[in-house]
Order: sequence, then C-alpha cells, then structure tokens
Amino acid sequence: MLNFILRQFLELKENKSRELGNPKKFLIVRQHNQFGDMLANVSIFRAIKETYTDAEITLIVSPQNYYAITKNKFIDRYFNFDKKQLLNSQYRAELWSLLKEHYDVAVIPSTVSISSTSLILARLANADIRIGPASLNGQPNKYSYLLDRRITLNWRRYPDAHVSDFGLEIVRPFGISTKDFSSTVSFDETDVNSALNFLSENEITSKSGVIGLHVGAGKPQNRWSAIKFAELIDQLHQQYKCSVILTGSSSDIEEIEYVNKHTKVKTVQFLNKTIPELAALISRVNLFITNDTGVMHVAGTTGTPQISVFGPTNPFNWAPVGPNKYFIRKSDLIDDISVEEVYNLAKMILGNVE
Repeated sequence: MLNFILRQFLELKENKSRELGNPKKFLIVRQHNQFGDMLANVSIFRAIKETYTDAEITLIVSPQNYYAITKNKFIDRYFNFDKKQLLNSQYRAELWSLLKEHYDVAVIPSTVSISSTSLILARLANADIRIGPASLNGQPNKYSYLLDRRITLNWRRYPDAHVSDFGLEIVRPFGISTKDFSSTVSFDETDVNSALNFLSENEITSKSGVIGLHVGAGKPQNRWSAIKFAELIDQLHQQYKCSVILTGSSSDIEEIEYVNKHTKVKTVQFLNKTIPELAALISRVNLFITNDTGVMHVAGTTGTPQISVFGPTNPFNWAPVGPNKYFIRKSDLIDDISVEEVYNLAKMILGNVE
C-alpha cells in the first residue's frame, strides 16, 4: 500500500544523464546502518569535497551512527533523524525546514542494504538531482522510482573490493571520486587533553610501551574469546612490560570483566568516551588490537599500528587500510585464530624486545 501511494504522488522519471553541472549544496542521507558503516563511507564525503571544493555537505544520520561523524572535517552540518521524534511537532518542523532548503544534489549511499526511509527523505527534499541505487547485488530497489539518477550496485563484480572503494560506485558515474580511501575521525585539543589526562592519571608513559585492546563487538560471531585476549595480554606484558588499556562502553563490560579476572596484568579502562576522544587516545598507543567491530574503524583512522581479528566477515572488504594496518582471519569461526598467531604478529610489529 505504501509503495502504491508513493508511486502515485512521488514517482520521478529516470534521467540517464551523468552530468551534474556545478553543484554547491549536497544532501547525503545515510540514516541507517551502524557507525562502522558510516566511517567506511567517509571516502564519499572526501570525494565530493575534492571534486567540488566549494561544495557544502549536509548529512542526515541516525541515533545509531551520528557519533561516527562528530567533528568530521568533510561534513558542514548534520541532522539526527530519529523516527521516535516524529510525534514531536517542533522536531517535525526542524526536519521539514531542513528538507525544504534547496539542494543541487541528494545522494543515498548503499553498501549492504537499501534503506527505504533514506530514499523517502531524499525524495521529500527540495533537490534538483537525486542519486541512489537502481539495484544492489542483483536485487531491484523497489523504491527506485523515487530517484531520477539510478545506479546499479553489485558487490559480486568486485568481491574483494574495500567498502570505502565500493561505496564510491554510487557517485563515480558522475565524475566524483578520490584516490584516498582512508576514513577520518577529527579530534580537537579538548579530545587530546582528555586522552592525555587519562594517561597521566594512570601513570602511563610511552617509554614503557602502551598497548590498547578492544575485546567487545556488537555481533557475537565477531568476538574473539575473552580468555584468548587475557592470554594474549599476559604474553605481551611478559615480553614488553607494557601498559594495557581496554577500550569499550557499558555494553562491553561483561567481556572486560572476564578479561580482567583471567589476566595477571592490571589493566586500565577507557570507557564510554566520545569517538573523537577514543581516536585521540588510540593515536597515542604503540599498538591497538581489536575485534571486527565499529571501534576497529575508529582505530583505522589513526596512524597507530593495528591488528584486526576477523571471523565471518571478509577483511578485504572491511579491514582498515594503511601501511601499518594488519588483519588475521582463518575461517568463519573467529576462534580458529590462536593466541600465538596474534602474539607473533604483534611481536613482528613491535620488535622482539628481550
């Protein structure tokens, strides 16, 4: 019924042209998926700014992913779209005011799924051009009639493409691209001071060596066993006499407590911090080891050497990119990875200090 009604009132005729003119205002609607997906798509924001240096980007996000782009240098402003707030008249007025501004181009990125809500928001926006998926992985977009520029997206053509590269497929046909696929988390002096104060309060100095670990993950199948993390911490501390920091949030407490109970090393915890604060801290450790989860992408934006532990996800698609970014994967079962394999890779990175 919804599809029928939308088609009657909002259907657009497809325009095969790939010319955009000289757009100044972009609206990007990325209000679904988790914050790791958002960070992986920073390349789209960068590509727009590199192609149109004077362009302004407005981003519609969600309560689940907005913190991924807090202070992001490529985003001029963002609006947090929360369906629960639609009953609030003031909130609806703010949303409508944002949508009714004039935009030259609206873009709806899609990587692993197509969001009907994002498509509807983009269609309601006052935009001259609306770019989005005609289909994804062979599955037609049943709301593609809300778009005038429709792009076929198919991971199967590039099965090992990185998500930051594949994400650009939505705008490449229009001459928008970049050679820099890295993600970005911007942090300022306040965030740096938060990290430095934490290190000072816990008497942690770079001279002793500092290793950070993220032992949690939103998806259970992406969590390397907490007991293995505990064993790894013991081996690393015995070799390097390093300080150990565990990052996370309240949702990771069970794993963190288990690790602390089973390791001989006294760890310190950097918990429930903002994404910029977390990036600032990770940028000051000697090595960061993490499960395949959102924090992995945050660490990937820093220059810190990193080991990402993978299970069912293809690391060629999702692992952070960079000269000192490493990953380990054995099979769909993340615990097929041994402690020795991660430890030996860490030793290769840090050096075999006696």
